[in-house]
Amino acid sequence: MESQNNNNNNQEKFRDPNLDKRTVISPDGQQIEVDPLQDYFEQARPQVHKPASKVIEKFLNWARAESLWVLGFGTGCGSIEIPPLTTPRFDAYRFGVAMRPTPRQSSVFIISGYLSVKTLKRAIRSYEQMQNPKYVIGLGSCTINGGMYWDSYNTINRLDYYMPVDNYVAGCMPRPEAILAAFESLKKRIKEGRADGANKYAEHFDWYKANQKKVIKDWNMPDYNW
Repeated sequence: MESQNNNNNNQEKFRDPNLDKRTVISPDGQQIEVDPLQDYFEQARPQVHKPASKVIEKFLNWARAESLWVLGFGTGCGSIEIPPLTTPRFDAYRFGVAMRPTPRQSSVFIISGYLSVKTLKRAIRSYEQMQNPKYVIGLGSCTINGGMYWDSYNTINRLDYYMPVDNYVAGCMPRPEAILAAFESLKKRIKEGRADGANKYAEHFDWYKANQKKVIKDWNMPDYNW
């Protein structure tokens, strides 16, 4: 009971004032009460996606693999390797890979190198806003074992403790050719039906949330962010 009260006190301490209820004036002059926690966030836990038909799911997986939309969120130093993919030299578009500006439109999330605890909080929210099925690529050694920041106080060193990872790309930092190879490997996994990270996140949701809250001390957002 005492531990629960401490958690509630911590949440109140770090509570974002933008999440408080407030009254706003609409363009036509009406007063509207806004409750961000209810209006901006889903209240239901994630659900496991179960294919209705193996034949239909096989076709859908082929379509998903040939149209990978990547969330343009540079989380670390590896993000500098992403822009060359869209240039004529590497031309990721010929592989069905396109960059998108929002989580709602994206199916692939690249964690590009080291991930600070502060950024982890934003990465979790972005990942949960992506529609299923969704895939995560861990780019660089930092996502595997922390890399040169393995003993840093403000970076994580095991990405798969906080969100499921479908493909890792080793290196510091991997070249664009290695990233293209990772996309080809991801496409193969998707077509085989083995890229099921979103389902793993739903199945082990409590475990992931416990790990996230263990390192994010100013947890001031709902558990459900999609």
